[in-house]
Parts: sequence; C-alpha cells; structure tokens
Amino acid sequence: MKTREEYLFEEAPVSRAVLSLVVPTVISQLITVIYNMADTFFIGQIGDPNQVAAVSLCMPMFIFLTGMANLFGIGGSSLMARSLGVGNVEKARKTAAFSIWTAAATAFVYGIILALSESVLLPVAGADAQTYEFCRKYLFWTIVVGAVPTVLNQTLAHLVRAEGHSAQASFGVALGGVLNIILDPIFIFPLGMEIAGAAVATMLSNVIATMYFIVFICFKGKGTDISFNPKNYSLARGIPKEVLLVGLPSCLMNLMGVLSNVVINKLMAEYANTALAGIGVAKKIDMMTFAISTGMSQGVLPLIAYNYSAGNYKRMKAAFKVDFVLSFVVAIITSVLLFTCAGPIVQAFINDPQTVEYGRLFQRIICITGPCIAVTMLSITMFQAVGKKLEPGILSLLRKGGLDIPFMFLLNHLAGVKGIVWATPIADLGAMIVALSLIIPFLGRLKTKEETIENLSEK
Repeated sequence: MKTREEYLFEEAPVSRAVLSLVVPTVISQLITVIYNMADTFFIGQIGDPNQVAAVSLCMPMFIFLTGMANLFGIGGSSLMARSLGVGNVEKARKTAAFSIWTAAATAFVYGIILALSESVLLPVAGADAQTYEFCRKYLFWTIVVGAVPTVLNQTLAHLVRAEGHSAQASFGVALGGVLNIILDPIFIFPLGMEIAGAAVATMLSNVIATMYFIVFICFKGKGTDISFNPKNYSLARGIPKEVLLVGLPSCLMNLMGVLSNVVINKLMAEYANTALAGIGVAKKIDMMTFAISTGMSQGVLPLIAYNYSAGNYKRMKAAFKVDFVLSFVVAIITSVLLFTCAGPIVQAFINDPQTVEYGRLFQRIICITGPCIAVTMLSITMFQAVGKKLEPGILSLLRKGGLDIPFMFLLNHLAGVKGIVWATPIADLGAMIVALSLIIPFLGRLKTKEETIENLSEK
C-alpha cells in the first residue's frame, strides 16, 4: 500500500498535488518575509532612521545565512527526492545526514569569522559613526549567536519538504516567523533593548523553529529517511558533489544578493541616511514578491525531481506548467498591489517624511518586474530538480550581480539616486529573457523523450 507522499508524487491529480505542495510553502515564505519585515517595522517605530539604516546594512550578511541553507537544503532535497524516486532509500538518508551536519558546521564557522572581522567588515559594508554600534549589536545576536539555528531551520524545512511533508515544513518555518513577530515588540519596547531586542527575538525564534523540526523528525522515526545519525554522514557516492553543485545556484543568488545589497547601500549612503533607510524599507517590502515566487518554485521541486528520476516526464511537465501559470498570475497581482499602495505601505514602517518619500519612489520602481522574477525562479528550480548545474548557475548570476551591479554604477552616473534603483528591474527583465531561452528548448527535449518512451511501450 502506497503512503500518502507516494500517492501525492505518483497518482494524485497534478493540480491538486501542486497546490498541496505549493500553498503551504508560499504561506511559510510570506510569514518569513513578514518576520523579516517585523524588525524593520518595529525598529522604525522608535523613530530613529539610523537604526533602520543599520538593519539595512546588516541585511546582506543575514541573507548570507539563507544562501548557506539553500546550498545544503535545496541541493539535498533535490538529491533526496531523486533518490526516493528510484527507490534508493540508503542514499536519501546519507544525503540528509551530509546536508544537516555540513550546514551546521559551515554556519558555526561563519558566525566565528564574522565576530572576529566586524571591525573591518562593517565599515566596508557602509556603517559610519552613527550606525556602527547598532550594526554590531544586531549582528552579534542574529549571526554570531544565531547562525546555526537560522541555517538549520531552513535546511531541515527543505529536507522535510523533499519527502512530501510540505505542510509540516511550512509550519516549522511559519512558527519561527510568528514567534519573531510576537517577541520583537516585547524585547524592543518594554525591555528597552531597541535594535538589540529585535536581534534577540530573531535568534530565539529560529532556535525554537529548529527544535520543532528536530522533534518532528525524531517523532516520525522509521517513517522518515531524514537522518541525524553521524554514522550516515558520507562523502562517498558523489553525494557532496551532487548536493553542492545543485544547491550552488540558489546559494550563489543569495551571495550575489549580498554583494548587490552592499553595493546599493554604499551608493545610497553617498546621498543620505534617509535614502539608505528608504531603500532598506522598499527592499523589505519587495521581498513579498520574491517570497511568493520562491514558495511557488521550491514547493514544486520535490514533485518535479521525483517524477523526473522515475521517468514520468508527462507528469513532471504538467506539474511545471500548472505551477508556471499560478506563479505568473499571482506575481502580477502582487506587483500591482505593491505599486498602487507603495506610499501607505512604506509609511507604516517609518513616519520620517523624507524616508517615506524615498521608500515610495524606490518601491514603485523595484516592484514592476515581479512577474519576471516568477519566470526566472521557476526556471531555476526546474533545472535544479533534474540535477542540472550550468543553467541555474547562469540564471542566478544574471539575476543578482551579473546585470544589476554594473547597471547600478552606470545609472548612478547617468541618473543619480533613481538610476541606482532602476538597475534591479533591468536585471530581472534580462534574467527572464535568458530563462525563457533556456527552459523552452529543455521542455522540447523532454517532449521528445516522452514520445520515444511512448513509442517503445506501444511496441
């Protein structure tokens, strides 16, 4: 008798299977965005643009943790799903153990490095005499202390989702987000910790979310192939290479996102701290579009990977097409909402008139290419799900770093502060065009394989 997860991957109507995997993932991604925005929102209520600017300056270094989680989580979940698709349970377990323990060790080392280099790193990132101490306090709790639980929380969510437990994975991620929203105002205001309180709240929420995943996996026992047992840790059978190369594009996008944010912060800081705070708020808000696109794509990854390895190309393509339409339509609606309501949304974060004016302008520029992000992200996920390395790497580099950074410098010279922000939608549009030029031929090759299999079965 097939398990619920096997039925979901193999036999359930495609639209139902896609929705059951995608909806919880999107919800958890949105809650994650809300909790990321919560720091900016509650700190903004203090009324100090320097503290809001400090959160913006620290964001690239915090995003780096998500890059680590994607490296091991997405790479591991893809290999796990493909291994389960061909019935190789042992390899799935070894993949999980490798992903978990390597992710934890890497996060720990990153936290130590950051603690030792903050006096050099923060000024390079754009911190000045007004923001340095705020940055230091925020980074200590969120990264130096909180790096391991932050990375493990997200990595375990990917691995749990690889087995078809999308709702449980999403609950764990959402749990951390909801807790952070609750704890933020408590630590910031009654306890008087201000920006340090927001950082402590973030760290604690990730610790509790990680504990949830550990309890869930242990409770499943033999019902899961996710293993914490160090004896299952293996560097053999090509597991490290496969996990790292497949997860690298998503990690690379985050790393280049870090570099991109550092560049935009440095360029904005040359104008005013209010401009820096404005772009920080605008980017936090625009994370909603990215979160929806990420949730729509990451949610369907196990379904695509499982059916690809099982040779069921027809079901795999159907899943991709259903998710593509859903992602594109939702991205259009979200972009329209963020564009038309830019002013009130920005003002909800901070009531400083100049910061609000910058934030409103920047938000309207950034959000116009939301549908482009949806197309690019789903294309990247499709290639990752089937174990491709080159194509997702190219798209990731184009979307972040390859196009936007050169355009930031060029348009800053030509159009000033507005030009810096226009680099983002230009990069998203360029990445989408390349994504379509890669994914359309790939789907055509799959159709040829599908027809060949059907012809052979008829004979």
